[in-house]
Amino acid sequence: MLLVAENIHKTYTTADGPFEVLRGVDLRLDKGETLALTGESGSGKSTLLHLIGGLDTPDQGTISLDGKDIATLDDNGRAALRRGTVGVVFQQFNLIPSLKVADNIAFQARLADAHDPDWTGHLVTEMGLNDHLNKYPEQLSGGQQQRVAIARTLAPRPRLVLADEPTGNLDEDTAAIVMDLMLELVAASGAGLLMVTHSQALAARLSRRLHLKAGQII
Repeated sequence: MLLVAENIHKTYTTADGPFEVLRGVDLRLDKGETLALTGESGSGKSTLLHLIGGLDTPDQGTISLDGKDIATLDDNGRAALRRGTVGVVFQQFNLIPSLKVADNIAFQARLADAHDPDWTGHLVTEMGLNDHLNKYPEQLSGGQQQRVAIARTLAPRPRLVLADEPTGNLDEDTAAIVMDLMLELVAASGAGLLMVTHSQALAARLSRRLHLKAGQII
């Protein structure tokens, strides 16, 4: 099993007092499996994704990736995890504006000391970005920027890809194209995919789906 999250709890302090976002969530994902996590806004989807990605730590419970409890890692350990083992695709593209497309794509892999020119070239070709490598992000459309972001995430060949509403800023037709490419390339990389989405149509394209409501899987 690639990912095992057990009894995950997370509470935030608000002006109105403690707010328990996650209340005992269990989740499993195998290598090569694709899983959609659906739910209303505020149900805890993004919080769970951030915990699995090492962007935050749970108050209670364990999150194991390849048998290692990532919830016990320190800041440096979680940063190393995000550089190579776990890749994250956000709704906001989060590209580096001062870097050209080619350097944005290679950035994550170079940090992880996992740059593979052949694999990167394959990603660039499949994403249709060969003619845009010398451009800056601001010169690209939203769909093109998200393709760059996905290629950057996959360049280090992460074991697990987390996607938080990856097509949320795109129109319907562009979203469908980008989703096709992402699923194809995630499969080619052999990674597992956990995707947060509001779209039932997108969720239906993944191999399995879970629904989160009021901090619990139902």
